[in-house]
Amino acid sequence: MTLRLILTRHAKSDWDNPLDSDHSRPLSARGQGAAPRIGRWLADKGYIPQQALVSDATRTRQTWQCIAEMLPNAPEAAFDRYLYLAGPEVLLARLRHATAPSVMLIGHNPGIAEFAARLLPNPMPHPGFAGFPTCATLVAEFDHAAWTEIEFGTARGVDFIVPRELD
Repeated sequence: MTLRLILTRHAKSDWDNPLDSDHSRPLSARGQGAAPRIGRWLADKGYIPQQALVSDATRTRQTWQCIAEMLPNAPEAAFDRYLYLAGPEVLLARLRHATAPSVMLIGHNPGIAEFAARLLPNPMPHPGFAGFPTCATLVAEFDHAAWTEIEFGTARGVDFIVPRELD
């Protein structure tokens, strides 16, 4: 059985309000434009998640909402406080609780970039992969029967995109 992970960093956030906490920062206008483009790209490529694990921060929630609007039969997201600013080990532990064969996980850097790099035995041949810019999306697959079996270094990179490539 093949498991598919769609790993996305939140879209560009708005830093204009100095009273916003990091957790409550919303998406900027640029982020609100980028996230739907990623959703449309996922739909066009047939990368449709059956489960969504999303950090509970405002910008990740909004990123999911913008992406989900472009997906056919988008699942209800599970907003998870443990994904907020999580590192690779926590991201792996939370992903191991997934139940659907195709899962989208939306989180934050630096954890998302480190997680992506550790999942694959070799980096994706894309100049943006190492930095994982805002709303960058990796599609990776695992040849395992259950998420509980996945380990670092066992994913196969299928696709990688950044929003500016969709302009």
